[in-house]
Amino acid sequence: MKKEVQKYQLTDKENQRIKNPKSTFSRLLRYLKNKKGLLVLTIISTIIATVLTVIAPNIMGLITTSIGETVSQRFDGVEAAIDYAYILRIIGILLAMYIGYSLLNYIQNIAMGAVSQDIVYAMREDIDHKLMNLPVSFYDYNKAGDILSRVTNDVNTISNTLQQSVTTFLSAIVQITGIIFMMFRISKMMTLVVFFTIPVSALVVKKIAGRSREYFKEQQDILGDLNSDIEEIYGAHGVVKAYGLENENIQNFEKKNSDLREAGKWANFFSGLTMPLMNFINNIGYVVVAIAGGYYVLKGQIKIGQMQAFMQYSKNFTQPINQIGEMMNMIQSTLASAERVFEIIDVVDDVDKGKIVLDPEKVTGRVAFEHVDFGYYEDEILIHDLNIEAKPNQMVAIVGPTGAGKSTLVNLLMRFYEINSGDITIDGISIYDIKKASLRRNFAMVLQDTWLFKGSIKDNIRYGSDHTDEEVIEAAKAAQADYFIRTLPNGYDTIINEEASNISEGQKQLLTIARAFLTGANMLILDEATSSVDTRTENLIQKAMDNLMEGKTSFVIAHRLSTIVNADLILVMNHGDIIEQGSHQELLNKNGFYADLYNSQFEE
Repeated sequence: MKKEVQKYQLTDKENQRIKNPKSTFSRLLRYLKNKKGLLVLTIISTIIATVLTVIAPNIMGLITTSIGETVSQRFDGVEAAIDYAYILRIIGILLAMYIGYSLLNYIQNIAMGAVSQDIVYAMREDIDHKLMNLPVSFYDYNKAGDILSRVTNDVNTISNTLQQSVTTFLSAIVQITGIIFMMFRISKMMTLVVFFTIPVSALVVKKIAGRSREYFKEQQDILGDLNSDIEEIYGAHGVVKAYGLENENIQNFEKKNSDLREAGKWANFFSGLTMPLMNFINNIGYVVVAIAGGYYVLKGQIKIGQMQAFMQYSKNFTQPINQIGEMMNMIQSTLASAERVFEIIDVVDDVDKGKIVLDPEKVTGRVAFEHVDFGYYEDEILIHDLNIEAKPNQMVAIVGPTGAGKSTLVNLLMRFYEINSGDITIDGISIYDIKKASLRRNFAMVLQDTWLFKGSIKDNIRYGSDHTDEEVIEAAKAAQADYFIRTLPNGYDTIINEEASNISEGQKQLLTIARAFLTGANMLILDEATSSVDTRTENLIQKAMDNLMEGKTSFVIAHRLSTIVNADLILVMNHGDIIEQGSHQELLNKNGFYADLYNSQFEE
């Protein structure tokens, strides 16, 4: 079993289904537990506002009954006048009720809006905390676009549903209850006719909601996959053009875009089918109620104003049912999004059991690998029984062909990955007894893949620290970056754009080297740090590195062997094993793997 995939890989779109809707919904409700005050305000205002809308037709019917009785008396030859004072009083009551309803509706929208924003705020905090505490392997096995889609699109879906559906659902329940009560007061028989439409409507909603849920889920998954592809392809557009793969990528995009369109069409088809079918069923019931109501009025069993109120109730009775039908589709989409979000939150944390905090001033920098075994998967061991000791202040170079395990060695030292067996120590202390933050603060790293954020050059150099501008400039000088920085339009205040495309790859590397030098850590890790610079700049950087590495234990992964000829210890790796070690001259004298590697570069 491949341990890292099993532990950290998110479910792909082909295999992901809503496993437990009830559990997911219950988990969403837990985010409401600290919002009781706003929830109570929302519930009270929603109930009162809904009750006012339920009572209004019955009160309005009093006007119709009053006018109807007056007209009826006149047909019977009785002198009768319309009671305008009574009607005006009823109108005043209705006006007050409608004003109260509007105010309460405003209050519930504001309160629920605040609740939904607080909930998604807490959810984003949980996701961010989780993503910051997950190991590097999580990001190795999951596409950045899919993670981004879960954090943005899925959370926004949850936010929109919470704000719209909670009050609508509560209002619908209260409205249904109130309308049933009022209809029973008027006529039990006509109410039973209306009730006949309920099981038919419920069956329609159940059937359609199940189908729409599948397509909404598929839609979200394809969207995440499409976002991932867009980020990868547009981020490396130059490579795509260089290899002439525009058409292939267009075809791939069109395929996924077409799949997204089809999933969206079917999701909208089934969600859009709900309302027409329910309206058809309800209209049939409405016609039957109208015929029965007319009969009861003629028989004198109910008044004409009650008939009017009942007809309005029967029509309004279908509205909350229709709303619930619409919300079922929204809820299915939301549950799909929530489960995708919770899947990230549920990933096992990169637990730090270390308790020791290293004092940078006391760390000597003696690093040892003791019988270390490691594999990215349990059944594929890459490094076997590795034993290395780097003495304080030594420069240790790690060389070897691509895939030999050079960067893996550094990743283990930084605890980006956990070893299968053995131990790694610093000054005799196991790195697994040291807090990860403390361990990593004692290393300065420069990786082959540069990373810069949108901001000024000086802010990029002092990333993660509070050094002064003067210290930033000194670090830049040491990294041979000061000259090119001063040639930029605004010098150290020049803003690097989001893609850092306004500076060259070599200049990016110089800035990351300056950032590493500024940390002042006792141990350095340089992973192909000079791979993106020209030979002249490489020579300047090498001189600066020799000075800056003085008094520090340094691990240098190098492709250009000319840069590590002065290393105190050179480790030659191949297929995860140390096959040779010694100084540059000692390894040349052995005339082995390193000598062949060095001579081949010299010949080139």
